[in-house]
Amino acid sequence: MLLKRSQINASIELAMKTFREYGISLPGFAYWTVDDWKNKGHEADEIRDCMLGWDVTDFGQGDFTKIGRTLFTLRNGSLRRSGYDKSYAEKLILDPEGQRSPAHFHRTKMEDIINRAGGNILVQLTKANASNERSNEHFTIKVDGVVRDMAPGDIVRLEPGQGVCIPPRTIHQFWGEDGTGLTVSGEVSSLCDDHADNCFLEPSARFPEIDEDEPRRYFLCHEYPAVSQDAALETVSVGAL
Repeated sequence: MLLKRSQINASIELAMKTFREYGISLPGFAYWTVDDWKNKGHEADEIRDCMLGWDVTDFGQGDFTKIGRTLFTLRNGSLRRSGYDKSYAEKLILDPEGQRSPAHFHRTKMEDIINRAGGNILVQLTKANASNERSNEHFTIKVDGVVRDMAPGDIVRLEPGQGVCIPPRTIHQFWGEDGTGLTVSGEVSSLCDDHADNCFLEPSARFPEIDEDEPRRYFLCHEYPAVSQDAALETVSVGAL
């Protein structure tokens, strides 16, 4: 089953509402509609090229309420396009109870997952072995700078304000704890390259195929249109003033 555009639209608007209720402000481009993008020229290239903005996916699993993510990327660099030298990234994530991404690790990215507001987040962690599978290795991680000893598959509970540092090659899944309500997590990391740095333990598609069952209200970060000729001319005119 394909991810429906209606689910994407509803998830983005739920995230907007939840962030607002928790006092988390988004930048203006979070609210740009499809019509707004028709008038955006090269001044918005960093948003396009670094894949900032809304990211809603079911990872090709066909069960968005269980395996899915609604994220907003605030900042990032790029290894694929020149001129974007940021070595760091930041995201906000809506965490409904029980919804998670597939188990995965990053080859090079180090990230902190921080509970920004709402309920609790459960983070399950295991080290990856040389064959990119779950290891039997015991390891340590840090929660708010404090070392914890971990066995494979152990779960860290993050209450609001707490955060865990996840080093590269650490398999992880995290989700909102049942009975605690909607949660907003933040991700602060080294540069995020979703095309090459993710290693999923089961077949997954980072960006979904979409059933266009209703009109698109917002572009996802991998859907931005190219700059139209009119918008490009407007950008040149404004820059010349």
